[in-house]
Amino acid sequence: MKRMQNTQQPANINLKFNEGLKRRYRAEKNFQRMGIGAIAIALTFLAFLFISIISKGYTAFQQTYIQIEVDFEPSYFTSENLSAADYPGLVKASLRKMFPEVKERREKRRLYGLVSNSAAFTLYDMVKENPNIIGTTRQVWVLADDDVDMMVKGHYDRSIPEADRRVKDNQLAWIDTLEQNNKLKKKFNTIFFSAGDSREPEQAGIWGAVRGSFYTLLLTLALSFPIGVAAAIYLEEFAPNNVWTDIIEININNLAAVPSIIFGLLGLAIFINFWGMPRSTPIVGGLVLTLMTLPTIIIAARASLKSVPPSIREAALGIGASKIQMVTHHVLPLALPGMLTGTIIGMAQALGETAPLLMIGMVAFIVDVPGSFTDPSTVLPVQIYLWADSPERAFTEKTSAAIMILLGFLVLMNGAAVYLRKKFEIKW
Repeated sequence: MKRMQNTQQPANINLKFNEGLKRRYRAEKNFQRMGIGAIAIALTFLAFLFISIISKGYTAFQQTYIQIEVDFEPSYFTSENLSAADYPGLVKASLRKMFPEVKERREKRRLYGLVSNSAAFTLYDMVKENPNIIGTTRQVWVLADDDVDMMVKGHYDRSIPEADRRVKDNQLAWIDTLEQNNKLKKKFNTIFFSAGDSREPEQAGIWGAVRGSFYTLLLTLALSFPIGVAAAIYLEEFAPNNVWTDIIEININNLAAVPSIIFGLLGLAIFINFWGMPRSTPIVGGLVLTLMTLPTIIIAARASLKSVPPSIREAALGIGASKIQMVTHHVLPLALPGMLTGTIIGMAQALGETAPLLMIGMVAFIVDVPGSFTDPSTVLPVQIYLWADSPERAFTEKTSAAIMILLGFLVLMNGAAVYLRKKFEIKW
């Protein structure tokens, strides 16, 4: 009996062990399924975000143009100053010539509304470039109004009642006539990439915001990278281990988690109110973003320095190098790829920031493209914010298109960080 009990006891233990092992395997598989499901959900939402943005914004890369026949009659040029000519009158006369049946004043206003008010500036540029065209007749492609552009692109529904449409029935008939006569077509929207902001959607572009972002990030990089690397080298290689160093490290880690709008308030209080620097300029924006990105760069640089094996330091000191020579000639070159990666990530974070720049006035409506660090300007995220708040339907597609451009820059910057890490990474 005792032998039978002894043989049954190991069998029961093995059975319990196998059951526990199976439970652990099932739990592991369930955990893997949960992880795969979480990744799938995240990718689904990300794909939905990209599809939604692209579907709304890709049409902004094309713009509708209308061809008009302009008779540059000398009677419109009564002054020797070419800028004083009646260019809007030339545009209106051309439209009336194309649709002579339009007689009523209200209908004429609607007819004139088919083209953008930039058409007059197009004619002025032509005359300024070649004054000899006065007295001749030319075929000129001019920008269509934003409502006409939205209708041609299919963003407005023709079937709804006329009272609920921005484009009226007679305007629809004129648009159809222009299409049938090949006097209306869509072209690549160069204005979107070459112009600054505008109250008129068809004339608005991102070039001013891109230039403002470039100047702001250039100043941020020029200040934050050397200061951040120098601070990291001192804290990691030269600073004594005492209470003050611990306080500095704690504050750096805390600053990395401070909301970005706090840095905007700090910049408003110090750089603008105390120092009297000009509002809404890249120089102030660069200083604010430098304060914001410094903790990130310092933490990344210190992590890169820590990854260098102590044997490198010991070998350099062993052959007679001073401590500064050891750091600059041996440790820093090996840690530099990681520092560059952290810096690029910090710059990508700065590129997408809006809140701190709103506090220093970069939310202002800026038409001119900035030419220096002290010119009034805005940045791409703030431009997106401004367009998203505009009531015109045409700004919706421009908002999505600008988001696509911003996402493209962020992907390139993060891709560059990954490439640098993979290319120069050293595994010890």
